[in-house]
Amino acid sequence: MRFAKVNGTRWNVAYSKFYAQVMMAFFLLWMCSAGPVPAGEDANNEIYSHLLSSFVSGGVVDYRGFWVEEGKLDQYLLRLEWTDTSALTSNDQLAFYINAYNAWTIKLVLGSYPGIKSIKDVGTIFSSPWTKKICRIDGKILSLDDIEDGIIRLRFRDPRIHFAINCASKGCPPLASEPYRGASLDAQLDAAARNFINDPSRYLLDGNQLFVSRIFKWYAFDFKDGVLNFMLKYAQGDLLQNLKANGDKIEIHYLEYDWSLNGK
Repeated sequence: MRFAKVNGTRWNVAYSKFYAQVMMAFFLLWMCSAGPVPAGEDANNEIYSHLLSSFVSGGVVDYRGFWVEEGKLDQYLLRLEWTDTSALTSNDQLAFYINAYNAWTIKLVLGSYPGIKSIKDVGTIFSSPWTKKICRIDGKILSLDDIEDGIIRLRFRDPRIHFAINCASKGCPPLASEPYRGASLDAQLDAAARNFINDPSRYLLDGNQLFVSRIFKWYAFDFKDGVLNFMLKYAQGDLLQNLKANGDKIEIHYLEYDWSLNGK
């Protein structure tokens, strides 16, 4: 129990979480007897969809809401654990791993809530939050780095994913308020990239000096045609016109990254 003194609202929260844990135990027993989630059922993100729509708005995450409903998040994570990803189509697989990364990141933050100001607080001098083995997927226990670098980037090679996965930080592309789905994945990834590229808080164009997110520096290998070409593909309005006007004269620089928690 997270509180030394439990009374009033805190008692209600504590009781709700205890009840959710009991129900989670019954759910776990049922899942163990039922076996892996059949292909097709894995795309049912009803629980996760409800959580996202309830506690994510404009990329700002209500971690207290997630904390109160942590039992539901655990149910979703358990469903991911029991999904047979080998039976999924390529798009369904990518959507699955993006959702898994984002959902497990929320779970990681909740492990230190409410006394957390940055996801980096979860790490230590000797290990980062992204190397913690916490994600139960495909019969393995993986880290967030394993999902991002060992599966998503390695297997799918789509630079748009960097605007879909969320590291629980303000400098990161915003967490979507809906799950990613295989049937609409291409449009969702395009929208994520377009929204980030055209967000005035994410870039600064001063003459021929273009300042962009350090994501483009850290993952330069994934943007094989270069930062400018990627931005030209998704830029709109004045940004697009100014990028075209400056053309080959543009020099790329990188903004400082804000690691503070993307919560209220």
